[in-house]
Amino acid sequence: MEKAAAPIAKQVRDVMRGVTEAIRLPEAEEFSPLAAFHSQAAEALKAEIVLVGRKLWERQYVDGNGGNISARLGSKYVLCTPTMLSKGDLAADDICLADLDGNILAGDRTLTSELLLHLEIYKANEKARAVLHCHPPYATAFAMTGTAPPLGLIPEYEVFIGPAAVAPYETPGTQAFAETVLPFVHEHNTILLKNHGVVCWSDTPTHAEWLCEIMDTYCKTYLIAKQIGEPLTVIPEGKIDDILRRKQWMGLPDARMGRIGGDPRGGDAKDAAEIVELVKGVTGRMEER
Repeated sequence: MEKAAAPIAKQVRDVMRGVTEAIRLPEAEEFSPLAAFHSQAAEALKAEIVLVGRKLWERQYVDGNGGNISARLGSKYVLCTPTMLSKGDLAADDICLADLDGNILAGDRTLTSELLLHLEIYKANEKARAVLHCHPPYATAFAMTGTAPPLGLIPEYEVFIGPAAVAPYETPGTQAFAETVLPFVHEHNTILLKNHGVVCWSDTPTHAEWLCEIMDTYCKTYLIAKQIGEPLTVIPEGKIDDILRRKQWMGLPDARMGRIGGDPRGGDAKDAAEIVELVKGVTGRMEER
């Protein structure tokens, strides 16, 4: 598995070069559903979704046919993974096209019933351009207890996630389940789904997957540290404020942002290219595994 990760990481980086701008192209708005489904922007996103699905499977964040990935295509369409298919077996031809009402518009497979969760996030928060739901074991263990991991222990977690919300349990695949995240989707980019798993949103599928990796690694590291038997040291509050100012500059949401006079929903990033390089620097070690 470790040997396979390096070429997958290279493929992700290659795809990301084209997809970062492709997902913002307005041309999809002018296309019919079928034309949009076969547009250059759609093909780039399909390739990225396939690679993200493979990463989730290789990191054992999904089992069986679990998990789902989606991405906005313009303002009218959503590309998403189908039901009853392992994320390790995904191909571009398996991806479906839907509208914001959940109607399938193109693709040969059946939409996942959990698309409703993705659609509620998209409709509630225009900054969400990609949504990923999966079951990483350490984060899901916290979800089973109905608690989020404590804060103030690792800077990377504070920067990219911070407080993780815990949404109440509802039957997966239902509208009621989809609506459980609505109170949290503006101030949190990572939400634990009680007794279920995790959902993350970001500007691209790859960045949403990075959030999932950071979340699960943090939960795992915390549980290991607790076994050492020594008190955990925490980052001083003043340094947390430094982190919040960095998050404000990056445009990332954080429910604690009010303590420095910032918007907890996040804002416009100052320099997207520089932020991408910063994120790569922090998460690069995970891609090399």
